[in-house]
Amino acid sequence: MSQKFSPLRELTLCRLKEFLREPEAVFWVFFFPVLLALALGLAFRQKAPDQIPVAVVEGVDAAKTAASLAASPVLLPRVLAAKEAGEALRTGRVSLLVDLGPPALFRFDETRPDSRIARLEARDALEQAAGRKDALSIASERVTEPGSRYIDFLVPGLLGMNLMGTGIWSLAFAIAMARKNGILKRLNATPMRRSHFLLAQMLARLGFLVLEVVILVGFGWLAFGVAVRGSLLLFSAVCLLGALVFSGLGLLVAARPRTMEGANGLANLVMLPMWLLSGVFFSAERFPAKVQPYIAALPLTALNDALRGVMTQARPLSGIVPQLTVLVVWGLVSFVVALKIFRWR
Repeated sequence: MSQKFSPLRELTLCRLKEFLREPEAVFWVFFFPVLLALALGLAFRQKAPDQIPVAVVEGVDAAKTAASLAASPVLLPRVLAAKEAGEALRTGRVSLLVDLGPPALFRFDETRPDSRIARLEARDALEQAAGRKDALSIASERVTEPGSRYIDFLVPGLLGMNLMGTGIWSLAFAIAMARKNGILKRLNATPMRRSHFLLAQMLARLGFLVLEVVILVGFGWLAFGVAVRGSLLLFSAVCLLGALVFSGLGLLVAARPRTMEGANGLANLVMLPMWLLSGVFFSAERFPAKVQPYIAALPLTALNDALRGVMTQARPLSGIVPQLTVLVVWGLVSFVVALKIFRWR
């Protein structure tokens, strides 16, 4: 039994040592996600909403109008000459242009959410200044629940992105480099099985999984109070499954390319759609309903949804079965196909 698995053991140890001797790889796997979480966590931390800049065209009542708009805590008005105000609106330095006319005119880009908010706030402020009486008095209560912050959404997404990136990049580059340098051809002449080599790449990837997850999640907890609200065991299992799935995809990406450029192009082709669509930095619900089934079928979408389900929503295993099913299918198909089409030369 020891002789049977000795190639797998030695190949795994070799890959682990190779990774540790690459400072750049260590930085990108362990430290870059932490720096990204720190930067975005500080940029989108809980704070008072930023005021929206609004331009009031110079005129007789411009100063009075600007004072009325300033009564809104949301708006930051300033009086500008007509030409300067138009240029500021065109270049995005202001979100709304108020021209008193007559008739009074609001100019804004309706595709910008801040412009639509500014229009509503400006109209409300000017109508109140003109003596409008509210027909209905509505009280407001600000609520901030744990798990609803942007950083709570971000950390699971960064973890999923990191599991994908390290699984695909590290394996694709290592195997492509070994093929280019003729190492794979030499290994093929040994008693090693093809499955031993591919499994060793995946096992070596898992060797750093615990440290990778602990560093990022631990930093999120210490710096921003991001906690795992569900089962730690289930969370660990999801991370393990995600790492295996993307290791399988990394093997598939590296199965055929003969050059580093070819492996790089295929890796980008696989990962770029998931970076954009799978809800790493913003919710995938923003995309049209017609493409939602395709987005849900992506492995990174399934992993991110499962991680957020356990971390922020404390879902049990039964609550993430669809996402786990998607991951299992991707992992099995990727490894089996990679095993079939792998090229040693």
